[in-house]
Amino acid sequence: MEKKVLVEDVMKTNVTTIKAHATLKEALQLMKQKGLKSLVVDKNSPSDAYGIITNSQILETILVEEGDIELLNVFDVYKKPAFFVSSKIDVKYAAKTMLEHNIKRVVVTDNNELQGVLSITDLSHYLLSMVE
Repeated sequence: MEKKVLVEDVMKTNVTTIKAHATLKEALQLMKQKGLKSLVVDKNSPSDAYGIITNSQILETILVEEGDIELLNVFDVYKKPAFFVSSKIDVKYAAKTMLEHNIKRVVVTDNNELQGVLSITDLSHYLLSMVE
């Protein structure tokens, strides 16, 4: 019997978070500093949902819609709730959901607590590791 590969085996656990009230400039600075394309937006309370903000969302807001990077906040732009999956499910189900909904990254939670982030890039790297 082949071993099931779980989301927790493929996801990134070193996740950078930001508060919803941070400015878009602060979000971009953090992305630049950490070399990231997205940030997880923190919950406001234990029963709240995590959000996600991507460089594409910021790009669209600032360049296309001519928003002010100094005045706009993360909460003006981010997606909440972020799509999320459990770290304990088979990675194929996470991949299927992501591909069916054209989602590039999902937040990984267990009991509504942040565990990591799973991206299409992580899935591609995993797939490539199978053919080494």
